Amino acid sequence: MSIDLLRGLVMIVMALDHVRDFTHFGALHGFDPTDLGKTTPALFLTRWITHFCAPTFSFLAGTSIFLAARRRATPAAMAGHLVVRGGWLILIELTLSFWIITFTLPTQLNLAIVFWQLGWSMIAMAALIHLPVRAVGALGIALVALHNLADRVAPESWGALAWLWRFLHVPGPIPIGGDYLLIIGYPLLPWLGIMATGYAFGAFFTAQKPARPHRLVWLGAGLTALFLVLRGLNAYGDPRAWSHQATATGTLLSFLNVTKTPPSLDFALMTLGPAIALLGLLPERAPAWARPVAVIGSVPFLYFLLHMLVAHATGAAINGWLWSRPDLGSLGAPPPPPGAGLGLGAVYAVWIAVVLAVYPACRWFSRLKASRRSRWLSYL
Repeated sequence: MSIDLLRGLVMIVMALDHVRDFTHFGALHGFDPTDLGKTTPALFLTRWITHFCAPTFSFLAGTSIFLAARRRATPAAMAGHLVVRGGWLILIELTLSFWIITFTLPTQLNLAIVFWQLGWSMIAMAALIHLPVRAVGALGIALVALHNLADRVAPESWGALAWLWRFLHVPGPIPIGGDYLLIIGYPLLPWLGIMATGYAFGAFFTAQKPARPHRLVWLGAGLTALFLVLRGLNAYGDPRAWSHQATATGTLLSFLNVTKTPPSLDFALMTLGPAIALLGLLPERAPAWARPVAVIGSVPFLYFLLHMLVAHATGAAINGWLWSRPDLGSLGAPPPPPGAGLGLGAVYAVWIAVVLAVYPACRWFSRLKASRRSRWLSYL
């Protein structure tokens, strides 16, 4: 279906950012591609295009929950499934995913990022699905639209509950016994808002046939227009204001340089607007040339872990071959030698190779899921 096609598309794009993390000379030297004082338009846009991945995936996860709930016997059965799946994702985040990303064990710190927010959002959705769909949608929209009002609330103002505010809204470290740190990269509230909004969108999505494509395009265009207006006003929607730069290109990059962690209202509108419009343009049944993309979209869990593993291993192999430093890009590695890392063109070539390398396993697993009705497969 078109949802798998869109999800596969954004996940393929997502791999570009991760390959860049493990191979690009800027990433190896700690260079931020959104730093307007140092970046280039090509590097900035390479990072910017991957911004569409996380919000679109979370939004479509909410839509998939709505569609799956219609097939479940009772809301309680769906809630139980979400709790188990959410807990499973959190466990994978803190164990296997950490090792794949860092090639180290979590002895001093751990990362709470993609699977973390998806897992906790699903656990929260286990409670929310008992509410009317419109109520879930209203809550989701409120979280997305209003959470920036709390941007100036510092975790320290919560006293002993500072950890809770980091869990809910402010990225950063949470001490857990001694010197061990849990680094919150994806705080819950705004991401839950995106998933809950996607859940309510599922009702809209299923009710619009056959006029769905036309209405989705207009909805997506409207959200994109709202982004342009809010961002242009520079008053609310993102803690990072845009500014006029020395060149028109620089000003455009500043305008697009919105906040991902936590995802601001501008960030959500900028990414979800075009994604929803594209969903309206995609065919319900993927044509032959696009089926590999839909296959990847049908097995997001496997694809994410595999492509991260292959991207990291490929980066280690390239670094070991070119600079005799396979630890480059790994957590805690010493500083890289000057000149280490690939140029942007080579990063794009490695990205394509990584996606092609993991596709056969994705195709096999997609066929396995389609041919078997196994409970454990539904969690993957």
